[in-house]
Amino acid sequence: MLSRRSVRIKVMQLLYMLNRDEQLGFPDVVKLYNDGIWQAYELYIFHLYLILKVSQQAEKDASNRAARLLPSEEDKTFVPRLYANPCIQSLAKHVDFLKIVAKNKADQDIDEDYLRKLYLAFDDTPEYKAYLTLENPSEDQDRKMILELYRFLTSQDLFNELTEERFNNWQDDESLVVGAIKKTIKAMPLEGPFYQEFEPSDETVREYGEQLLRKTCQEDQELFLLIDPTLKNWDAERVAVLDMIMLKMALCELLHFPTIPTKVTLNEYVEMSKSYSTDKSKEFINGILDRLMKRLIKEDRIVKEGRGLID
Repeated sequence: MLSRRSVRIKVMQLLYMLNRDEQLGFPDVVKLYNDGIWQAYELYIFHLYLILKVSQQAEKDASNRAARLLPSEEDKTFVPRLYANPCIQSLAKHVDFLKIVAKNKADQDIDEDYLRKLYLAFDDTPEYKAYLTLENPSEDQDRKMILELYRFLTSQDLFNELTEERFNNWQDDESLVVGAIKKTIKAMPLEGPFYQEFEPSDETVREYGEQLLRKTCQEDQELFLLIDPTLKNWDAERVAVLDMIMLKMALCELLHFPTIPTKVTLNEYVEMSKSYSTDKSKEFINGILDRLMKRLIKEDRIVKEGRGLID
């Protein structure tokens, strides 16, 4: 699940923290990286568990309807299929998934009243009402309803508050997690260790991410000396801190990661600058990196191999 872009963003954020906090040392940053790199996976588990728990409110809804003194026709015919369907049940009865939930403490400190409010809000949607009228929905219809439930939940302030209480920087991993959840729902009913696909891999975490963090820190001055002559009319001291960090990371990637194509590096850091730096950063990063690449290629300083040879 963890993409190289998300790893780059985490490394950039940690390098910025290191730059701004004199009390922070390199070992602290490495520890923060290794702890934080699992956040997207833990968030994935948390959201999947919330889908399960909100769905489970359908059973309580059925009990409440049955207990009414004057039940309506809708109450009498209500079936808690949002929870009882085979797709959600494959998650509810998945012992290993529930063990991971417990291990990550995803099931702790969730206010039952929040779950009820989210369910009742979803209960009022036309999509859910239409689903309840189906006599014998197919697994495909069940999956579509669960996807609709997740889409609805992510649009709710209450759901986002629940998420932010545990993962204050979750927006950085949002697209990854949403994509992983959708892929998981589309694979329902679930069997086996389905979640392993989304665990951080050693290749992404250590061979790339940790090395990028380590190399950029260790060669900070050398990287600056390579960048400085390329700035031309720019005063190095007035370059935005994040822009300089991204330039150093990109240069480190060009020099020390032979399997990553130069165009990929250039495009990735230009895209990052759009979201994390100033309005002018895109053109600045693009221009400086383009000059650096041309110069270093001419000097035979950039050597690519394998996938890195792709233009």
